[in-house]
Amino acid sequence: MGKPKVTVLLTQPTTDLVMTEAAWGRLRALAELEVAVGSPEDWDLPRLLEGSVACLTGWGTPSLRRELLDQLPSLRLVAHTAGSIRLLVPAEVVGTRLLVSQAAAVIARSVAEMVVLQILCSTRQLPALDRDVRAGQWRRSAGRLLGAQRVGVVGASRTGRAVVDLLHAFGAEILIYDPYLTDGGAEELQVRRVPLDRLLTDSAIVTLHAPLLPQTQGMIGRAELALMAAGSVLINSARAGLIDYDALAAELRSGRISAALDVFPDEPLPLDSPWRSMPNVMVSPHDAGHTREGHYRQALAMVGEIERYLRGDDLRYAVAADGAAVLA
Repeated sequence: MGKPKVTVLLTQPTTDLVMTEAAWGRLRALAELEVAVGSPEDWDLPRLLEGSVACLTGWGTPSLRRELLDQLPSLRLVAHTAGSIRLLVPAEVVGTRLLVSQAAAVIARSVAEMVVLQILCSTRQLPALDRDVRAGQWRRSAGRLLGAQRVGVVGASRTGRAVVDLLHAFGAEILIYDPYLTDGGAEELQVRRVPLDRLLTDSAIVTLHAPLLPQTQGMIGRAELALMAAGSVLINSARAGLIDYDALAAELRSGRISAALDVFPDEPLPLDSPWRSMPNVMVSPHDAGHTREGHYRQALAMVGEIERYLRGDDLRYAVAADGAAVLA
């Protein structure tokens, strides 16, 4: 018998970003490859996927709709080199009709490092110090020691857990809010589980890692922001929709709190965006999950999932049937 067929549905920019010779070599050793080329708008998905047992997807891959999947009885695994699968496959087929793995756990480490960087820059006032020195001033600041702070993590997602893991190294006290996290889960993470209002009131730093769902849309609004103590920091590297950004802008203009934001309602930021000029806001271009090594690991992790599937082994990064609806 010949090798099984695997289809690679990666755009050229995504291929350049995540694929290495090592990843290609492992794929070729496993299977006969059907590689999509050109613009995704021109891809003939039924032809590309016909007879394939698995496909490798990523940023820019078109949606694999139910009517398409119904034409592809042999397709059993989608290995997604990116994070969210919300727009890639219908939630109702995940874990039942189709096995789906995602690289969110790999991306989480890159995001977590960025979040810790944002926290440290905020607590030590590094952007302001940099501006002052460049302007000819020599003003030392009494920053805050991260290990002496109470950090509130909203969401025990993969990224939230990765942030918790890194924060433990600094000795910070960690509060967490997640309606799905049990007391046992909090104990395992070595964090204190609290309601959202308590977390906002008691934390010097609040970082958001919840998925964007109907029930989390605008979860941080005017009332919630008012609970944050003067001098506290809000960090959002998750989804802009978690926050009422108009309310946040008003709170920041008052100077009462500061923020580090990697995501915005309008991206890229317009040149006249007020977020560009607020002195108590650090901004970045939706970059938290992007590291060179992280991208390479994303592809290798999903190639590994295809290897496991073809061997008949358990998948490491599979999305559970009951988890697809609440993932970011």
